[in-house]
Amino acid sequence: MGSAAMHIARTGLDAQDMRMRVISNNLANVNTTGFKRDRASFEALAYQVVTAPGSASTAETKYATGLNLGTGVRVQGTARIDTQGAMQTTGNALDMALDGNGYFQVQMPGGQLGYTRAGNFSRSPEGLMVTNEGYQVMPGITIPEGATSITVGSDGTVSATIPGQTEASQIGQIQIAAFPNSAGLQAVGDNYLVETAASGAVNLGIAGQDGRGNIRQGMLEGSNVNVVEELVDMIETQRAYEVNSKMISATDEMLQYVNQNV
Repeated sequence: MGSAAMHIARTGLDAQDMRMRVISNNLANVNTTGFKRDRASFEALAYQVVTAPGSASTAETKYATGLNLGTGVRVQGTARIDTQGAMQTTGNALDMALDGNGYFQVQMPGGQLGYTRAGNFSRSPEGLMVTNEGYQVMPGITIPEGATSITVGSDGTVSATIPGQTEASQIGQIQIAAFPNSAGLQAVGDNYLVETAASGAVNLGIAGQDGRGNIRQGMLEGSNVNVVEELVDMIETQRAYEVNSKMISATDEMLQYVNQNV
């Protein structure tokens, strides 16, 4: 029985350690553009049924509750919290924030499509609208050489004023990606997510339509990490870790007592 209690406490240590990793990652990305915090979800491990509820206790009676012994806990998964981050004004014409649901679509190396909330774009030497890593924003938009001003409408329409012209010309339109289950997107680092079987197929559309957010030019969406909440969760996790550690120590003392006195 003592070894079983140690095993259960060990699963608690592992689960709380993993939760602390999630919290640590959230705090590390408190200033990351477009970052969405994660939350660790726990689940109980399988139960050992010693006495099933309703089984016969005597020839004429049955157990009302039975006896079930748990075997511990584990982290079931991490859930991404997609609440809106604070809008930060930059004044940069190629900085864009999504006010609402959806993702920008970019072309990653190898032809894979990635999705991000970070809209800090720039112009490549070839005139393409790209991310900081040089990934092309999809669908491709080419900014003319010498364009004096670039405007992006809330629906993603991109216009540029070209020398020699008095009126701005439309050069493309940024489309916003939506998914049946955005929580199923897989994070791959560098602020990018990729499509999975759980997320469902991507559905591109115009910003501001069918539940997609509007584009805000000259702004960036900040991280939605709340430092105070994360610190409270960190203290709670630390205390839970300490309690599981004390459980192992207490169980070890009980086993020592049995070995020495029985």
